[in-house]
Amino acid sequence: MSPNPGLNIITGETGAGKSIMLGAIGLLLGNRADVKTLYDSSEKCIIEGSFDLTGYDLRDNFENENLDFLEECIIRREISVAGKSRAFINDSPVNLETLRKIGSQLLDIHSQHDSILLGSNDFQLQVVDSFADNDNILKAYTLDYRAFRDAIRTLEELKRNALQLRKEFDYDQFLFQELENASFKIGEQEELEQELTILENAVEIKERLQLASAYLDNPENSILDQLKNTVSALAQASRLVTGYGPLRQRAQSAFLELRDLADEIEQVNGHVEVDSSRSEIVQERLDLIYTLFKKHQSTSLEQLLEIEKGLQKKLTVVLNLDEDLIVAEKNASKARDQMLKSASTLSQRRKSVVKHIESLILERLIELGIPNASFSVHITEIAPSDKGIDSVLFLFSANKGIAPQELKQVASGGEFSRLMMVIKYILADKRKLPTIIFDEIDTGVSGEIARKMGKMMQRMAGNHQIIAITHLHQIASSGDAHYFVYKDDSSDKTVSRIKKLTVDERVQEIAQMIGGHNPSEAVITNAREMILKD
Repeated sequence: MSPNPGLNIITGETGAGKSIMLGAIGLLLGNRADVKTLYDSSEKCIIEGSFDLTGYDLRDNFENENLDFLEECIIRREISVAGKSRAFINDSPVNLETLRKIGSQLLDIHSQHDSILLGSNDFQLQVVDSFADNDNILKAYTLDYRAFRDAIRTLEELKRNALQLRKEFDYDQFLFQELENASFKIGEQEELEQELTILENAVEIKERLQLASAYLDNPENSILDQLKNTVSALAQASRLVTGYGPLRQRAQSAFLELRDLADEIEQVNGHVEVDSSRSEIVQERLDLIYTLFKKHQSTSLEQLLEIEKGLQKKLTVVLNLDEDLIVAEKNASKARDQMLKSASTLSQRRKSVVKHIESLILERLIELGIPNASFSVHITEIAPSDKGIDSVLFLFSANKGIAPQELKQVASGGEFSRLMMVIKYILADKRKLPTIIFDEIDTGVSGEIARKMGKMMQRMAGNHQIIAITHLHQIASSGDAHYFVYKDDSSDKTVSRIKKLTVDERVQEIAQMIGGHNPSEAVITNAREMILKD
């Protein structure tokens, strides 16, 4: 289907399949895919839309999403038989979020559901922002609001931590002081354990060392004396046989080695003391180590030293809390001031367009047959939110002498449709949208009012491609092109089709919309005149 650049009319019987087209377009705009809606569940489904963006300033929107900008933008959505969905913009794969962002800049679908949204305060706020061209100001405010929320969150978290840290400060300080006073050194545990073993067995150790020393260097019959005699004998033998020299050398080396060993044993023995007071000191030091191991659930002095560092860092944080809190409070105050400044700018901008919005809407409502309408936009200040400090409320009355009230309390279906049509009309030129689709926006209206709605769509089609799905002949006769949706039962499976009507087919379709399936010649003539007149 290649709609006309102007006003396109789509008609057809209820249930003929107009919703299929809207469903396909919805998929191009990022709606969730449902494999149950596929015509043939055994084949991949491809939906593709081509948008002519010539004259629309949308390059930045594409560049912000890291997409190539082409004046002919092609969006494609593929749904596999397994229900997997893929999306592409100008052949670049994108996620649904990106597809929605780009799609919202290309096409707007107005359905009956949107008329219900008209009663929502958030929607009413969006209307005011759209009319005021607040996109950039709102983005700037949103950034400032998020910065404020982050600063407040940081401050509150710091306060919570400060409360908890101060509760733990005295105990942490005691733990740190205990570890610091201990002055542990890496390897100290092993040295102490070895020293204690020596101290506890000093008597036996000295006995064994003295015995070893006696074997080696006893004045009466020592190993050293015997080895010395061995060296002397081998020296005498080597004088006779020079080949025995190495034997003498080996004996001499053994003698020197044992001489050193005897001296070292004597030296070690001299250092072994039976000292019960030193034993108690070492035991107390080891008991302290083992106690702190258990207290801190550690198994080494390295771990205790790390715990000591951690406690010192924690205590330093507590000691600097007041300064950190002052900095955090200043940051929060500064962020709040900036946020309120941005909020004030946004609010002033909104208030500046209120009178203009009211005037334009009332003017168009009168045009659409509500001459006694009263409409006003009320803006009240609220606590800052992600949308600003304003709450917007539309008040409306269609009848003279009736005070304006909230839309959801006073507007009928037809009044809602006309009011929504007016809002879409005044916003159309504020948003540089290539295409706008109206899905039965004419609910609850007829006659001359419907004809005026058609005229309004014609004017909108001067700057936008308009597609209107309608059941009213007054609107259908206003189009630049007319498409007809119908069911084709000629094959085994019913298929919904759409075709562009010729002038004669269009006259016949509008005549049937006026007078039923067998319109009279007068009705056909009337239909032709409506088309020519429009």
